[in-house]
Amino acid sequence: MMIQDRPPSAVKALPKLLIVEDDPGLQAQLKWAYEDFEVLIAGDRQTALALLRSEEPSVVTLDLGLPPDPDGTSEGFAVLDAIMALKPDTKVIVASGHGARESALRAISQGAYDFYAKPVDIDSLGLIVRRALHLHRIEAENRQLAERAPEGNKVLGRLITGAPEMVKVARTIERVAGTNVSVMLLGASGTGKELLARGLHEASPRRQGTFVAINCAAIPENLLESELFGHEKGAFTGAVKTTEGKIEQASGGTLFLDEVGDIPFPLQVKLLRFLQERTIERIGGRRSIEVDTRIVCATHQNLEAMITDGRFREDLFYRLAEIVVRIPSLAERPGDGALLAKVFLTRFAAEMNPSVKGFAPDALAAIDAWTWPGNVRELENRVKRAVIMADGKLVGAADLDLAEPGEDEANPLNLKSAREATDRKMIRHALARSEGNISNTARLLGISRPTLYDLLKQYDLQH
Repeated sequence: MMIQDRPPSAVKALPKLLIVEDDPGLQAQLKWAYEDFEVLIAGDRQTALALLRSEEPSVVTLDLGLPPDPDGTSEGFAVLDAIMALKPDTKVIVASGHGARESALRAISQGAYDFYAKPVDIDSLGLIVRRALHLHRIEAENRQLAERAPEGNKVLGRLITGAPEMVKVARTIERVAGTNVSVMLLGASGTGKELLARGLHEASPRRQGTFVAINCAAIPENLLESELFGHEKGAFTGAVKTTEGKIEQASGGTLFLDEVGDIPFPLQVKLLRFLQERTIERIGGRRSIEVDTRIVCATHQNLEAMITDGRFREDLFYRLAEIVVRIPSLAERPGDGALLAKVFLTRFAAEMNPSVKGFAPDALAAIDAWTWPGNVRELENRVKRAVIMADGKLVGAADLDLAEPGEDEANPLNLKSAREATDRKMIRHALARSEGNISNTARLLGISRPTLYDLLKQYDLQH
């Protein structure tokens, strides 16, 4: 019976290491020292750059003393500059016995990853090479996720999510967008209520009209009526001209009332009249003005409790809450933390610190573990701070300033429930980290693909 070799495609490709060294003895020694790499050898600048273009090695070890300047460093630095220009993500480790300290500082400043002095210690150099390869892979993964995540996980226009809970919210909003009903968004601060309201507007037939947003909690009570309904010239001291209110400005479009629970009780009567009659009167005016404005509102308050306490009109609530959409917190959307963090990092790095390329593994673990009481807004602010403060190419957990998560003692669970909750959370984190790829998810979890499929079915996790 003849045993056939596996096809080339079945053999896992080794990472490529380019050794730029003009000493034949050292070339041979290094070539056979790293069995876990495909080792490429170059003895001069031309050969090195040709191999860089054709083979695209992840890591390069570079002797600075190359011909025609074997006793100096000019040729080696010329090769380093060329590598950084052609393929700046390559990890270059430079070596020289000439002015070691000065050469090291110069090499690092010109883009080298690390430095070692001759004579070569094979084991020590091997540690540096493997560490460089690990960093190269992390940076490559971060770039791929940052490039794919926004488009692959966009729903409802600009909303980015991979969580079934948030996809369900987006689908609900898409279904009601084509109607003219009032929509109330309920959720904690920082969950993206305005983003969803804007998405509803852009998915509706009113998309050509104006989207106007107003935070009712941010405007003093004595000014809120004027902001909403407008005023006529001379209506009060300082009213030097007739001014349209937000409701009128949004005619033909959508008005988003954020923190609607903060509207004063007397003003609630006037808002209710507008919703019933679709007409308004400016302050100081005597003429009814027809306005075709759709209302979308949001609050993090318990309006039912406010109705019971007499602080919010029940009839207004039912006018505003024809459709109620509850928005999950970031902690209830496993996987979205890391997904959104990569999007924020790409944006802030381009604006503030281009040297930052991604997250270190400890940072991703910290993001997954944190409960995010401030939701997406907190995540965005922490990533912005981390990008500004990061010293290296990767943002670490310390840059995010996240404390170690404590044990959740407030919700005791029996063993079966605890295991199921943990399984669900870990599976969804792994799915998000691997962009939904089943094979990669199974590998991250340390289980087989059939086992993963069984768990997805058992826990009714959509994929």
